[in-house]
Amino acid sequence: QVQLVESGGGLVQSGGSLRLSCAASGFTWDYYAIGWFRQAPGKEREGVSCISSSDGGTRYADSVKGRFTISRDNAKNTVFLQMNSLKPEDTGVYYCARGYGCYAQDWDEFDYWGQGTTVTVSS
Repeated sequence: QVQLVESGGGLVQSGGSLRLSCAASGFTWDYYAIGWFRQAPGKEREGVSCISSSDGGTRYADSVKGRFTISRDNAKNTVFLQMNSLKPEDTGVYYCARGYGCYAQDWDEFDYWGQGTTVTVSS
């Protein structure tokens, strides 16, 4: 059974930092990319970052480049999203997902999703 469990969300002031974790189980870790997505209140879900399985290549949405860093710990089947210089517009529910790659234009190569963790950035 595929499971993805996010943690690390919370309330932080603008300019602060958080580190999200995504712990995965139930599938062959080395075969899949892991992506982070977010959904702000009243908005559609959007891709934030992704890390591939094959070469560790990464992808970031323009809105988070230079502020967020994605990494994976293959020994622990866990992906992290380090978020620095947070802004109020980063507020939302953050989800991790299992994917087949990181480079589809519409971020649509993902098939299993976690339940999400909430990030709130106050101004």
